Amino acid sequence: MGPFKKNGIEVTDIAKRLIDYGFHAPTLSFPVSGTLMIEPTESESKDELDRFCDAMLEIKKELNEIATGEADKDNNVLSNSPHTLAMLTADEWSLPYSRSKAAYPLAYLKANKFWASVRRVDNAYGDRNLICTCPPIEAYEEAEA
Repeated sequence: MGPFKKNGIEVTDIAKRLIDYGFHAPTLSFPVSGTLMIEPTESESKDELDRFCDAMLEIKKELNEIATGEADKDNNVLSNSPHTLAMLTADEWSLPYSRSKAAYPLAYLKANKFWASVRRVDNAYGDRNLICTCPPIEAYEEAEA
């Protein structure tokens, strides 16, 4: 068990929080279950790699806030991420941390912010349980006739 799991945080929470920092959520549990696969390409600049490292260091601080009891174990900036534009601009804010902490955890985000449009859908459920929303084959046969 990872040190953050004992505080109720899953690797998915960390991946989703990276979205708030402007990064695509990394691959989870491959090749090792319960891990993040970070694989920058040679085309990433040093500035981009530094920005990613800064984000990971800030997420570690957020993990520490949960571990020390400064942040709620079940209702925190990690377990509620990503924070969508709709959430952050709503009239009501009922979360126990500030909108600023949710939206702008590091200063660079104020100049260049990616706004998530959706929160968490169903993780890997959709990958394992495919659903076809196409009309049945018979509908296409009737259209030709």
